[in-house]
Amino acid sequence: MPRFSVIVPAFRVQAYLHGCLESVLEQSFTDVELIAVDDGSPDACGAIIDEFAARDGRVRAVHLPKNVGLGPARNAGLHAATGDYVLFLDGDDTLTPGTLAALADRIKATDEPDILVYDYARTYWNGDIVRNRLAGQLTEQGPAPFRLDDRPGLLKVMMVVWNKAYRRDFVEEQGLVFPPGFYEDAPWTYPALLAAESIATLDRVCVHYRQRRRGNLMSTTSEAHFDVFDQYDKVFAHLDANPQLARWRPVLFRRMVDHLTTVFAHRDRRLPYGTAALFLRMARTHYRRYRSPGAPVRAGLRLKHALVRLGLHRTYRLLSLGSRCRRVTHRRLAAVRRQLTSAALQLHYAAQRRLPVRGDRAVFSAFRSNGVGGYGGYGGDPAALESAFRELVPDIGTSWIAAPEHHHTVPTGTRRLNPGSAAYWTALARAKYLVSEGPFDPRLVKRAGQVLVQTQNGTPLKRMGLDLQDRPAAARDTDFAEVLRDADRWDHVLSGNRHSTLVWERVFPAQYQTLETGLPRNDRFQQATSADVTRLRESLGIPRHAVAILYAPTYRDYRHGQRHPLNLDRVLRQLGPDFVLLTRAHPSYGEPLAKTGARLIDVTDHPNVESLCLAADALVTDYSSLMFDYANLDRPIVIHADDWEAYEAARGTYFDLRTFPPGAVARSEDELIDIFTTGHWRGSRSAQLRAAFRERFCPYDDGRAAERVVRRVVLGERPRALPPVVPLGERHPVPSVAAGGAAGGGTGAAGAPVRGGEPLSAVPAPTPAPSSSPTPAPTTGF
Repeated sequence: MPRFSVIVPAFRVQAYLHGCLESVLEQSFTDVELIAVDDGSPDACGAIIDEFAARDGRVRAVHLPKNVGLGPARNAGLHAATGDYVLFLDGDDTLTPGTLAALADRIKATDEPDILVYDYARTYWNGDIVRNRLAGQLTEQGPAPFRLDDRPGLLKVMMVVWNKAYRRDFVEEQGLVFPPGFYEDAPWTYPALLAAESIATLDRVCVHYRQRRRGNLMSTTSEAHFDVFDQYDKVFAHLDANPQLARWRPVLFRRMVDHLTTVFAHRDRRLPYGTAALFLRMARTHYRRYRSPGAPVRAGLRLKHALVRLGLHRTYRLLSLGSRCRRVTHRRLAAVRRQLTSAALQLHYAAQRRLPVRGDRAVFSAFRSNGVGGYGGYGGDPAALESAFRELVPDIGTSWIAAPEHHHTVPTGTRRLNPGSAAYWTALARAKYLVSEGPFDPRLVKRAGQVLVQTQNGTPLKRMGLDLQDRPAAARDTDFAEVLRDADRWDHVLSGNRHSTLVWERVFPAQYQTLETGLPRNDRFQQATSADVTRLRESLGIPRHAVAILYAPTYRDYRHGQRHPLNLDRVLRQLGPDFVLLTRAHPSYGEPLAKTGARLIDVTDHPNVESLCLAADALVTDYSSLMFDYANLDRPIVIHADDWEAYEAARGTYFDLRTFPPGAVARSEDELIDIFTTGHWRGSRSAQLRAAFRERFCPYDDGRAAERVVRRVVLGERPRALPPVVPLGERHPVPSVAAGGAAGGGTGAAGAPVRGGEPLSAVPAPTPAPSSSPTPAPTTGF
């Protein structure tokens, strides 16, 4: 008997059925039967189902002689099911990777509940993915399993059958069957939830609910939408037959009225022309028949409920027209206000530019995502420089440009500037020093005496600047003329190594001076102590002696939405209880890689990536520039390069990372697991690769980069007067817990790591592997 039976009815979904069935069969959890029901489909659905059944014994094909509709087709699949739990999946939707394993774990953890409710996300034809806005109702916090009385908010989640796993014995005991017609989910899900003795939730997106551009059943115009009345007749008949459920009548009455107004007023006209008045009259009848006062109605829905109660079709349309007119008028007035405000601010900026440049003012900014997505919080190279300004030249007042939601990240001694405000334009007009890691405001007029410092955003592996001109997937709407106009305003560009210098000067050709000082943001790696590491790990909830792996993949230009190439739950299971995963999604995606669990900690929203690096014992990444920064810690790095060819074709890179990596390279999930379980991740070969990588890419990051920049740019010191670079062999970055550094004793920026007062045994210095590009002495001045 399989653990799960997944029932997939199929009718006119031939274009999507392959993806649907494969999403089930490719799950890492394999104890499943897939019951695919050909609902008399006139297209190739039946043949596709037979093909899958012929090649995989877990697939059972059910062919119906004629089209009977979604409900009866599900009943046919349910009749054939033998699994402990039953799931329903529509033929144009898909399960997300790792879903069945997550369901199995949650079911086991909650003592085999009657129903397990999980989350979904809408996926659109343009690639957008939007999670259910009521996902908060699926929190796993609190007792589990529970009854609906304990968490009635579950009834707010869309009442569909395919976001739940049902214990098959429970379904048979309750005699649950689907009725024919549209909206067949309501007479199934409401009675099921009301009857369940035990319910649990899984706060995880398990289903991608496809929003087809054309052809979605619920978006079609048809008289079949009148079936909604019969379906709610069945719901209330069930309540009448079970008097003990009478307390739920007000809630279900309100849900019915909400549903009726949705059908009536949906933006995709569901009702055929000329039938809206009849629909509203029938809605009024149902309102009066099942009216049950007691459930509060939100203010925004009270008018709709009143119009349903009265059946006023013309009044409803008139009010809807008036509401649309108000919205259009409001948008137009808001656009006019924005234009007037912008014009006034530009006049203010022009007036400020007539005043002297202030040598005692400096403005800093960072970006949410490599210069894309607006001003972000305090971090990166600009933050390290801002701190150095306050320490080394305290008579210069500093300001930080950040969106209001990031103001809390800015130090108290630094002025906060809202982008686009009058204070923002005053600062851009008057401050002598402007520092950024991304493009400066295109409306900025550089004045005589102003100094613009471009820190860039790490060491480039992927192509940048003008090198993207022949990479349309990566360049997208980049205005290369504007890129050059921005570069023409720069006075200094920071570089952490000769590789970066050569790239920046080629892809941003302008008259700036390159400062090979090292990257200020990496100073912290040479200055932190073991006590700092311990404190950071405690703040993140990392167990004292656990091996913490930071997993930080980069952005993919060639695809919409976030990739999930690793089944993180499986990885953790294979590595064992001593490992913890810190997962950090690229900020472009705006959502985490995974939700926090027992040994999986999401750190996507953590404001400081350097802190995460210090807390981690190893880094797993693909092509993120974070690897160049992390290498300064001299801790293990593992590259997961499962799609190198696609990434190289879409974005382009400056060298083949697979032939010159900072550590072991995995090309699949199994290889990644093997690298850790065998110890290769921190073996002698990995140390040798890392040493060669550090020699090439970390020559100047000795903990004093920010100081060099300030002394060169602000104090005007000549290169020979600046602090000499500490050689790699003489640097002692704080060791990781896995190396024994933070669990016991301490270390200082200038001393060797110790534990319990005795030196740690160090990995023997390897003979560096040949570098494809030797690091010559710098020729560009500080």
